[in-house]
Amino acid sequence: MIKTILITTATFSLFFLTGCGQTAPGLDGNNVGKNNISDATQIAGETVTIDENQYGNETIGSGTAGKYNSSSDGFRSIYFEFGDYSISSAMENYVASNANVVNSAGASQIKIEGNCDEFGTDEYNYALGLKRAKAVKDAIAAQGVDTSKVVIVSFGESNPVCSNPTDECYAQNRRVDLRLAK
Repeated sequence: MIKTILITTATFSLFFLTGCGQTAPGLDGNNVGKNNISDATQIAGETVTIDENQYGNETIGSGTAGKYNSSSDGFRSIYFEFGDYSISSAMENYVASNANVVNSAGASQIKIEGNCDEFGTDEYNYALGLKRAKAVKDAIAAQGVDTSKVVIVSFGESNPVCSNPTDECYAQNRRVDLRLAK
């Protein structure tokens, strides 16, 4: 009887500890990088490393996210919904305006900075910031901008323009800023 219990327990333990032979989703090679925020590494070659302490000291005004602009050099900030990196129809005029500024800037290099609110891990926000910057780069490229002079960077959540715990404030931090690289 004890031998039967030991054999049954050992058999159950063997099945329990080995589990099934399935591969975790996304690790089987078929879905790697598809609809996954971590696929931002695919655009890492288009980024530039900068000194984060050099930026974020601009004067911050008050107002709603739709009126606030943290970009400089004639650019307008592009704002995003929570966790999103697609450009809304409300921001399309800003993209067109920014494309005109880029085209009139001549041979200057343009830096596109992706930013996020404080929700999510550092890695998630960095990747989301890259995706937002890439979306703006693609949108201005569709407007005829030569992207060879455009670089993208992600600040993730490290460059907030507002720190009040309100939805309006969080919305101001979900943005892409454009600047002339000097």
